[in-house]
Amino acid sequence: MGNIVAIVGRPNVGKSTLFNRLIQRREAIVDAVSGVTRDRHYGKTDWNGKEFSVIDTGGYVVGSDDIFEAEIDKQVNLAIDEADAIVFMVDVENGVTGMDEEVADILRQSKKPVFLVVNKVDTAKRVNDAVEFYSLGLGEYYTISSINGSGTGDLLDALVEALPEIEEEEPDELPRFAVVGRPNAGKSSFINALIGEDRYIVTDIAGTTRDSIDTKYNRFGFDFNLVDTAGIRKKSKVKEDLEFYSVMRSVRAIEHSDVCILVVDATRGFEGQDQSIFWLAEKNRKGIVILVNKWDLVEKDTHTTKQFEQKIRQEIAPFTDVPIVFISALTKQRIFKAIETAVEVFENRKQHIATSKLNETMLEIVKQNPPPAYKGKYIKIKYCMQLPTPTPQFAFFANLPQYVKDPYKRYVENKMREYYNFTGVPITIYFRKK
Repeated sequence: MGNIVAIVGRPNVGKSTLFNRLIQRREAIVDAVSGVTRDRHYGKTDWNGKEFSVIDTGGYVVGSDDIFEAEIDKQVNLAIDEADAIVFMVDVENGVTGMDEEVADILRQSKKPVFLVVNKVDTAKRVNDAVEFYSLGLGEYYTISSINGSGTGDLLDALVEALPEIEEEEPDELPRFAVVGRPNAGKSSFINALIGEDRYIVTDIAGTTRDSIDTKYNRFGFDFNLVDTAGIRKKSKVKEDLEFYSVMRSVRAIEHSDVCILVVDATRGFEGQDQSIFWLAEKNRKGIVILVNKWDLVEKDTHTTKQFEQKIRQEIAPFTDVPIVFISALTKQRIFKAIETAVEVFENRKQHIATSKLNETMLEIVKQNPPPAYKGKYIKIKYCMQLPTPTPQFAFFANLPQYVKDPYKRYVENKMREYYNFTGVPITIYFRKK
């Protein structure tokens, strides 16, 4: 469970450039592995050995530059609620604007560490110009140029210094399920249907994350922890429609869970925001179950379930080996099936395949259909094993691993999914030099 850092500020001060600079080292690595579309406003990074998530709030404001101040206020309040530290970006070219002052007013009331960052400072004259930002009343500031990166090192040193220590949690053997999804998809109704009015709750442990409460349940013969973001404790009086809100909320819950139960509203279909949350879970290598809720409200003919399911699978490709369960939280239809499926995904994610078995199956498959030769060089795969990582990762050892291309990696992954049950679980395959 890492810390969260939010970058706030009015439009066009360079938030995204800083964001990209912070996460690019990591993204490059992740990209090489999966080649999936990603949420451009959330990423992980590390500095001096401390890992944290970064959220660029700018990417979630819809509309043009003259965005209503109210929208920005909302975002800043949200960031104060949800993040562990806040980077407030201003721009030396424009100097202090009214909107900057407004944001500063909100931030001054916050107890969270705030870093005032003056961007586009790339000449000595501009270093002097930056002095006017003392007027915002946020104390010291950091001057950077997010285009060429100067000054970011000092900022990061101070930033990780200020992040709270994360207590390492006792590894709990129980599966942790996070219920996530866009606002109004029915997360609360699903949780209530699970718990029942009489609440089969054994214990309420205030999660070490400050606000998602882990609740231990024993129901349907399963013991599990529920990491709940469903707004049982509504934070600030934020309008539920803010896309940023559900993403911000989900980040913590997802990083904190083993399996994400993504609740989708059947009457709205699988939308952009559902996808964002799906990729967050995928990128964090969590188990995933998709629940299509409010299925009782959909007009059905013989094909409806199939069509709906196919459509979702198109949207989530290439990772399509994900269970999709049609439920109604209202009528409690298939609620048991939903939890049963989440438990199966949890077990799939934990499994470890014996090396001898793996080689027996996979080397035979590779022999029958080896990777295509590259510039006349033949690629030989000699051995494979599952790595001792918390999530399923496999290494295939080859003479020329650098020539194994993505389509072949996908082929190997698909074959592996045919033989072993990894439904709902992202797996990573590396080709390495023997």
